[in-house]
Amino acid sequence: MSNNDKPSFTDISTIGEFGLISQLTDNKVSVQPSTIKSIGDDAAIIRNEQECTVVCTDMLVEGIHFDLMYTPLKHLGYKAVVVNLSDIYAMNAEPKQITVSVAISSKYSVEAMQELYDGIYTACKFYNVDLVGGDTTSSPRGMVISVTAVGQANQQDIVYRNGAKKGDIICVTGDLGAAYLGLQILEREKQIFLEHPGVQPELEPSQYLIERQLKPEAQRGAIAYFRKEQIIPTSMIDISDGLASEIMHICSKSGVGAFIEESKVPIHPDSEKTAIDFKLDPITCALHGGEDFELLFTIDEKDLNKIRYMPEVFIIGEIVDAADGIKLHTSGGNIHEITAQGWNHFRQ
Repeated sequence: MSNNDKPSFTDISTIGEFGLISQLTDNKVSVQPSTIKSIGDDAAIIRNEQECTVVCTDMLVEGIHFDLMYTPLKHLGYKAVVVNLSDIYAMNAEPKQITVSVAISSKYSVEAMQELYDGIYTACKFYNVDLVGGDTTSSPRGMVISVTAVGQANQQDIVYRNGAKKGDIICVTGDLGAAYLGLQILEREKQIFLEHPGVQPELEPSQYLIERQLKPEAQRGAIAYFRKEQIIPTSMIDISDGLASEIMHICSKSGVGAFIEESKVPIHPDSEKTAIDFKLDPITCALHGGEDFELLFTIDEKDLNKIRYMPEVFIIGEIVDAADGIKLHTSGGNIHEITAQGWNHFRQ
């Protein structure tokens, strides 16, 4: 590589915090009518048009939630937005605006931050939301990203975790376990590279799984279908920590139990093959892997025919009495209690 081919590196200290903010946010046009004032003042102004405001925040920490050895900054920016929009959709609401706050160490250049924000704005454009504010500051090491998403919904349309009742049908919007297995592949290739720096990673055969990990999507199509068909789920949650953890949240909040049919849990063929290659049980990956950002929801039996025609939806079980517990009916005819083994953020 010649010197002319080297990527440029501009130290952020040469333009300062305000110069960086200006470079990253100038000339960005708001698309939401509710955005009255975006970046450029002491606070953003959002019109609340006789609806409920829905707010969520998520934080991503380098070395805990992401590894830049295999996570492109543009993908990271995109994912940081998506994981928050997923929470808004899980309330059956429409995301409208986001704020982004970033703490960075001196190892990051202006160009690196521009790449991160390119991913953020790509997600904003795709999901039709406005970036209206945030903060930047220094960090002693690495990067921390905090995104807050703001959405709106009519009060009668909002769906909580606590509305599931006996007889409700349990549904999920897409296949599970792929993101976790994508992470396993990336970690394996990282270790191979560290031990043998000249070896090129073998990622092409696992493109689907890796994309599910590095560039997940929020399930806005499901919310649009609910609106179109006039369906309001009885409960809903996004799958960030694994199917087992999320169904337990719904059951705990609703005071019910659940039966999940193993044969009905959607698992992509690539996930099945890769799980076996790693000597893992595919259903274990689906139950406990996490970061799929699909929607897990329950519906009243009267809406079953409408749900049958919903694209990319899978009926995986039924809500039962709390006394019956939360159980997995295996393909072999056995019944096992479901326990949460999802990732613990504070486990050492």
